[in-house]
Amino acid sequence: MNPGPVKVSLPDPTPLWPRPVRAVSAQLALTAKDVAMAGDRVAACVATAVVGKQAEVELLLIALFAGGHVLIEDVPGTGKTLLGRSLAAAIGTSFQRIQFTPDMLPADITGVSVYDPRAGSFTFHPGPVFGHTVLADEINRATPRTQSALLEAMAEHQVTSDGVTRLLPDPFLVIATQNTLSSEGTYPLPTAQLDRFLLHFKMGYPSADEERQILRLGGPASQHAISPVLDADAVAALAGHVAEVHVAEVVADYIVRLIRATREHPDASLGASPRAAMGLFRASQARAALAGRDFVTPDDVKSLAVPVLAHRLVVRPGLAGHGLAAADLVEAITASLPVDVPVHVSPATSGIAAHTGGALASLSHRRAR
Repeated sequence: MNPGPVKVSLPDPTPLWPRPVRAVSAQLALTAKDVAMAGDRVAACVATAVVGKQAEVELLLIALFAGGHVLIEDVPGTGKTLLGRSLAAAIGTSFQRIQFTPDMLPADITGVSVYDPRAGSFTFHPGPVFGHTVLADEINRATPRTQSALLEAMAEHQVTSDGVTRLLPDPFLVIATQNTLSSEGTYPLPTAQLDRFLLHFKMGYPSADEERQILRLGGPASQHAISPVLDADAVAALAGHVAEVHVAEVVADYIVRLIRATREHPDASLGASPRAAMGLFRASQARAALAGRDFVTPDDVKSLAVPVLAHRLVVRPGLAGHGLAAADLVEAITASLPVDVPVHVSPATSGIAAHTGGALASLSHRRAR
């Protein structure tokens, strides 16, 4: 049985953290282990409705605690919507679902001002974008004009309508799903909107064993059995700690070199933006915290390079026609880009050397000898 929601504003009979949980303030000293514990509890809730997909759930949690947004792509029926709805149910925040269609207008998302003849004035009716967790289902079935209604919301967490700017709730997470571009009746997302998504990944088909479990689980109805283990205040507090996870200068330099390499590569006609660099920085902090660490390693950066960068890159048209995908390009760049060793990435006085390709283990072995 899932524990009850975690309230940051008052003690909980089954608290997320072993110490008393009080109002979010500077006195609430969270640690990376708190983030890891919260991530484990959310992942366990999602697993009651979604079979497998541990890596995909981790990516959703990274986006949640890094303050970013997620684009999930695959063919219909692979569980994209189920995964998004299950996460929303597990974190216990307000939830809005937008079913994108070709005839949808921007005002259907952001809201509209309606004239009240009795009051003699216009009253704003907020659209479904005004929620903590917004599921933009089949986003690429709407026209680019309608898709662009999310640009300001995703980048600045606000909506401007009729000259008035209204703030969105905090935390604010957009989980968008899209069918593959080869599907009938889809529109490609503009490059500017793709750059707003922190992470992009595909679901993939389940294994034979997982598909048998899905049949016995009962399908999408299982998501209604999820009890939330967090709330908006808890998510905000945990995200605040993630933003303080230590990133050593040499790791930050590695991120910069990786981003610049995507712009200078001869096979790319469009490289990663400064927003992508900041996204990779924040996502690496979240991944480290979910692993129970208060510092980022180069491996955190490398493991997130494809889901953070690939959807932002554009491969030269001639090469794309020969099967070179942006993900392949990112993997080739990360494989060829050296990481300085040893690298002291921990804020602790003693330091912790973190290397890729097993360098840390071999270095420790040589020192022991």
